[in-house]
Amino acid sequence: MAKFEMDTEFVRKLAQILHETDLGEIELADGDRRIRVARPTVTVAAAPVMAAAAAPAGATPAATAGPAGDFAKHPGVVKSPMVGTAYLAPEPGKPNFVSVGDEVTAGQTLLIIEAMKTFNPIKARKAGKVTRVLVENAQPVEYDEPLLVVE
Repeated sequence: MAKFEMDTEFVRKLAQILHETDLGEIELADGDRRIRVARPTVTVAAAPVMAAAAAPAGATPAATAGPAGDFAKHPGVVKSPMVGTAYLAPEPGKPNFVSVGDEVTAGQTLLIIEAMKTFNPIKARKAGKVTRVLVENAQPVEYDEPLLVVE
């Protein structure tokens, strides 16, 4: 078996990408070689997973005007960095992280995305005002899908 040589500078660059994008992990494969860089995760109780069934039938996020695709190129759009389920609140019965009209600071948690039983906080890249929430609580989301707008 060939010796696996590790480029530590490359690993540092991958770790920096995780930090900048708030991704939970990156895995790359090249033939038989694989490298996985993951951030420590905060495990939240499974209660938010059940929130989908507990949500009131008439509950919709404020100011969801038009399809999310209309905002895909908006300069203040916050997009999903992964495939998963978006949750607007930290747990059932608690207030949403943010609502339309809220002022947010850079680094503030806007929502969480659950992927593979891991809850990943999605944070504001800049300070501003939340003008649109484009997803509903417990909604499945795709990679690069617009989630909300901060202007």
